[in-house]
Amino acid sequence: MSLESQNPMAENILLRALDGGINYFDTADIYQHGLNETLFGRAFRSKREQVILATKVGNQWRADGSGLDWVPSKEYILSAIHGSLKRLQTDYIDLYQLHGGTIQDPVDEIIEAFELLKAEGKIRYYGISSIRPNVIREYVQRSSVISVMMQYSLLDRRPEEEMLSYLFENQVGVLARGPIAKGLLVSKQAEPYLNYTAEQVKIAADAILSLSDNQHPPLERAIQYVINHPAISAAVVGIRTPEQLEEVLAFNHLNQLNEDQVHILSSALPANRYTLYR
Repeated sequence: MSLESQNPMAENILLRALDGGINYFDTADIYQHGLNETLFGRAFRSKREQVILATKVGNQWRADGSGLDWVPSKEYILSAIHGSLKRLQTDYIDLYQLHGGTIQDPVDEIIEAFELLKAEGKIRYYGISSIRPNVIREYVQRSSVISVMMQYSLLDRRPEEEMLSYLFENQVGVLARGPIAKGLLVSKQAEPYLNYTAEQVKIAADAILSLSDNQHPPLERAIQYVINHPAISAAVVGIRTPEQLEEVLAFNHLNQLNEDQVHILSSALPANRYTLYR
């Protein structure tokens, strides 16, 4: 989503990421009205077996481009995948994700669509992208979802209350998006974020900074906090420039925070909690 398709360096950034050891790439059919998928398809057309391609479905751009409509139907999912496959220049998608979801959706119908696509070989696995505990539980209990994408960072610890342990126990991987909280944990000037004030955001950023040095910059510490939890399968980091990519590639992703470091970060602010969709 962060990598604009018209960026002249976009394709090179993707290829450099792959060469640097990153193999999970996440997009959606609505990003830049499908052009983001087209970018992925162009970049990886000769390297398909080397990448794990993930995309999403469920939202549809209105004909006049004025906004999105939520279309959680079996018919739409079975139709929309053809556009994604064409844009991605592939005959299968590694991970097909429901791009949102509400408790009022026809869950069984949606699951039927994903299972049919899996049986047809058009997708290898399916998952959901959701921050709603009530929706997540429905899919974990009623389907064979393999992953849940959710927002998670030192400034959004809502998943820690219940969802991370629940998904870990059910062997469903978590894809953590927003691990640096729009850059507020590493570089951007503090501003209000979720239920935190700008002053509290600065406290969290300062805690990250206190554990940082030339060998372990704030970006590394912020991402380490996220991937430190055993439920996390991958941190999905938005990259816009070659410089940002090189920062990510520079640190050792296998390093973990020790208990003291985790305590310093987790005690910087009271953990936020879900108030809706429980």
